[in-house]
Amino acid sequence: MRPLRATRAPVVHRPRQLAGPDADFESGARTGAEPKLRLKGIFGRKGGRFDPAPSRLSYRLQRWMLTPGIRRGLKIGLPVFAVCAAVGIYFGSQERRDAVVTYVIDIKTSIQQRPEFMVNLMAIDGAGTNLSEDIREVVPLDFPVSSWDLDVEQIRDTITGLNPVKSATVRVRPGGILQVDVVERQPVIVWRTRNGIELLDETGAHVERIAARKDHPNLPLIAGKGADGHVGEALELLTTARSLGGRVRGLVRIGERRWDLVMDRGQRIMLPTERPVRALERVLAVNEVQDLLERDVAVVDMRLGQRPTIRMTKAASEDWWNTKVTVGSEQ
Repeated sequence: MRPLRATRAPVVHRPRQLAGPDADFESGARTGAEPKLRLKGIFGRKGGRFDPAPSRLSYRLQRWMLTPGIRRGLKIGLPVFAVCAAVGIYFGSQERRDAVVTYVIDIKTSIQQRPEFMVNLMAIDGAGTNLSEDIREVVPLDFPVSSWDLDVEQIRDTITGLNPVKSATVRVRPGGILQVDVVERQPVIVWRTRNGIELLDETGAHVERIAARKDHPNLPLIAGKGADGHVGEALELLTTARSLGGRVRGLVRIGERRWDLVMDRGQRIMLPTERPVRALERVLAVNEVQDLLERDVAVVDMRLGQRPTIRMTKAASEDWWNTKVTVGSEQ
């Protein structure tokens, strides 16, 4: 038997399938049609897929839009700018501006002139007849007037600017009444100056001017420049000297520094600058024991506390010298 030979199968060469433009050319050749060249596949696509990456300009625009300030500007600033521009264009005309102002004034006037806002009269409590007349004179109001046109604070300041007024409150009561409550200053002392006679309260504030001292004989009297600034001290001295009764005529401010207590018969007690009340108490204590002020004493000088001085009257001094001369001649 012959040995078997290995036989080799015949190789069949198959045509390789083309892809892309070559396939188009091939298909066109087989069918007899004119081949087509797809330029879009060459320039626009790569491998048959769309490239999602944005262009450089688009990328920068997107990043710029992500800026917080730009986003707020577009969201808020742009509408505001548009509204402002529209308002500016509308009010660019003088006629439109005048029409709007007139319309607003008419609305405001119609509200303010309503009956519930009108004030028809002014009531003053706590003031005398003269003071009430002064208040109505310094606050000239033409009733009826709208409460919107009343400056209550200014009216109160004007009223408290009057000397007799210590304090005042002003308010609008229901029913269209302007209520003014006044607290008058109470005069406690009479101050005599070169310009006239005035009444002062306990703080030294001016109350009113009077024609004569006899108009208020029950009030104590002070005199001298600057005395109105020390009314409290003067009242304390007069209270201390009340044991002297009706002999006290008043106090005189000397050199704007100290007091002189003036009594009848021309007697004076010259008080020091410091602690005048204590010095007066010492004089009164001596007077109770020795009747100092009942004698012919013209001045008791207490300006030097360690060395009080007594000055006799002119008649007593002459009598004393005559007695001394007579006694000396007899000896």
